[in-house]
Amino acid sequence: MTAPVCISASAAAAPARQTLPHPRLAPAETSLYPSFASYVRARHPALLRTARSLTANPSDAEDLLQTALAKTYVAWERIEDHRALDGYVRRALLNTRTSQWRRRRVDEFACDELPEPEPRPGADDPAERQALRDAMWRAILRLPARQRAMVVLRYYEDLSEAQTAELLGVSVGTVKSAVSRALGKLREDPELGLAR
Repeated sequence: MTAPVCISASAAAAPARQTLPHPRLAPAETSLYPSFASYVRARHPALLRTARSLTANPSDAEDLLQTALAKTYVAWERIEDHRALDGYVRRALLNTRTSQWRRRRVDEFACDELPEPEPRPGADDPAERQALRDAMWRAILRLPARQRAMVVLRYYEDLSEAQTAELLGVSVGTVKSAVSRALGKLREDPELGLAR
C-alpha cells in the first residue's frame, strides 16, 4: 500500500508554471490572427465602415483603408498583441486621413475681376438653345398627327424611312412625301423664324 505524500502548493504549481509561455513571448501560431491575410479577411468590413466614416466618397474610403492596411502589414511583426490590431489600424486610418487633409491645396486666389472663359466661336447661349428647342416642339405639335409621328420617328428616334414606314404600316414613299411636307411647314413656321 502506498502512503500519501503531502507536497506544498508552490511545488505542485511549479511544473505547470514552467510549461506556460510568457504572454509577450507567445508564438504567432497561438495569436488571435495567425497571418495578416486572416486578419484582413476577418476584419475588412468593420474597418471599411470606419474608413467610410472618415471620408465622404466610398472610393476614397477604400483607398484610405488600403493605405492603412499597407502600413499595418509593414509593422505586422512588431505588433506583439494582436488583440490591439483594430486600434492600430484605426490609428493608421486617422493619421493617413489627417495627412491627406493637410496636404490638400486650395487653389483659390482673391482677385479684382472674376476670370470668365472666353466664349468659344460658334457656341451660343444655353438659354437660347433651350428656347429654340421649346419653339421647335411647339411647332411640331402644330403639325397634323400623322406628319408629327413621322417627323418624330425619323429625326428624334433616328429611324430610317423603311423602319418608320414599317412601324406606321405605310409605304416608304408615303413617309418621304409626308416628312417633306412637314419639314416645309416647319421652315415656314413664324415662331421658328423668330427663334432663329
